[in-house]
Amino acid sequence: MPDEYILQMEGITKDFPGVRALDNVTFNVKKGHIHALVGENGAGKSTLMKVLSGVYPSGTYQGNIVINGEKQVFHTIKDSENRGIVIIYQELALIKELNIAENVCVGNEVSRFGVINWDESFLKTEKALKQVGLNENPLTSLASLGVGEQQLVAIAKALSKEARILVLDEPTATLSQEEAERLLKILLKLKEEGVTCIYISHRLKEVFDIADEITVLRDGKTVASYAKKELTESKLISLMVGRELIDIYPRRKHLLKEVIFEVRDWTVYNPAINKIISDVNFKLHKGEILGISGLVGAGRTELVMSLFNVWGKKASGNIFLEGKELHISNPGSAIKAGIALASEDRKRYGLVLNEDIKRNISLASLLKIAKASIINENEEIKYAEKYTSDLHIKTPSIEQKTLNLSGGNQQKVVLGKWLMTMPKVLILDEPTRGIDVGAKSEIYNIINDLVNLGLGVIVISSELPEIIGICDRILVMHEGRFTGELLAEEATQEKIMNYATGRIKEEVNQDG
Repeated sequence: MPDEYILQMEGITKDFPGVRALDNVTFNVKKGHIHALVGENGAGKSTLMKVLSGVYPSGTYQGNIVINGEKQVFHTIKDSENRGIVIIYQELALIKELNIAENVCVGNEVSRFGVINWDESFLKTEKALKQVGLNENPLTSLASLGVGEQQLVAIAKALSKEARILVLDEPTATLSQEEAERLLKILLKLKEEGVTCIYISHRLKEVFDIADEITVLRDGKTVASYAKKELTESKLISLMVGRELIDIYPRRKHLLKEVIFEVRDWTVYNPAINKIISDVNFKLHKGEILGISGLVGAGRTELVMSLFNVWGKKASGNIFLEGKELHISNPGSAIKAGIALASEDRKRYGLVLNEDIKRNISLASLLKIAKASIINENEEIKYAEKYTSDLHIKTPSIEQKTLNLSGGNQQKVVLGKWLMTMPKVLILDEPTRGIDVGAKSEIYNIINDLVNLGLGVIVISSELPEIIGICDRILVMHEGRFTGELLAEEATQEKIMNYATGRIKEEVNQDG
């Protein structure tokens, strides 16, 4: 058994009722390396890590876990943590009501006779914060930190547990580009200090930036493990999806027609967080994909939420749909007018996870299928089957709970829900966040089909290759204002970042 491997997972097989989630998976990680684990949603990555962390205890799966040559038996999460394995999930297990020190030490308190030693706790926290390069007082409230800083607190917490194998599951999904780059530098620094890292991400550029080795899972099986230098991005994508994707961003020529949607002189403020959307003007054409880019916190999400009257207090401005002014008092009136908004957080705002596909698709269109407040279930089934088929949602039945779908299929259910409202304008906020590359390509094709039918689509995305790859025109936000406008053919990541950081500003073309 090679001494260079700190972790070996051998012949891991895990079954759920009617489904084999992992099928004889082998996963070997070298000490002090960053090893990327990639695959489409549903490939088995999270299940494998739950086996490693003790979420699925010994006896509920077949196979062996070996650390430093010694076979391990984990009955609980604490058992795996005691062997130096700590997992940080995309949804951080932190308590916003507590301060940094309390979050770092909770569950791993420095105490004697049941009394917490806060002096030791603060010293322990300061040491961990220094390791991750976060210059904050341990007494600082977690709620006052941004998402990027909270991610660093989660890593500091893991290091305080003397983590030797640090597992990060989609750690940059909600981070800005600058925050993501900062995190990657910290992981490389921790690697130099001897920390082994398992890195799970759909962002393949990050994988190639920091990984030493890459293992691909597909349909619950190990496809292959490679040293990074043996792979190209296109080869890796082919291994993940089981076929060659000729063009990740399937651009089509869109026939732009008349202006369908216009926002004039839009100013909104939120006194609770001292944030403002100021003097925003833009137009959207039928058959156009309009991108809105900018750093996290620039005001992109707040802008579209304010158009639905669910964020901030309007100070001035007008909204026009097909030349007629709209007066939107709530999301219901926006939907009735023909505007749909798919939230960036599909699990929290887009879906009722414990409900089935059928009920989620009909959720925003109940008036269409109800009479005297009684839902016509036959109509509900008809619409659910239509959009499940049209959007190629992979499911055994429309009765399947959305909780059990992959991220890509959950996003298709969200799209189905909004398409059932028959919108004229579809706003998609981070439509491919947390979705694998194969599902992304399917979502892009769906968006292209919609604009070809005459819809106007607005896409908000933090992924610059995506915003450049699928949009006809791009507006860039900085501190609640549009600072630049680019046509697709002239857009580059550098130009977008110059506008996004406020280094360059220009008058946005109000004629669209």
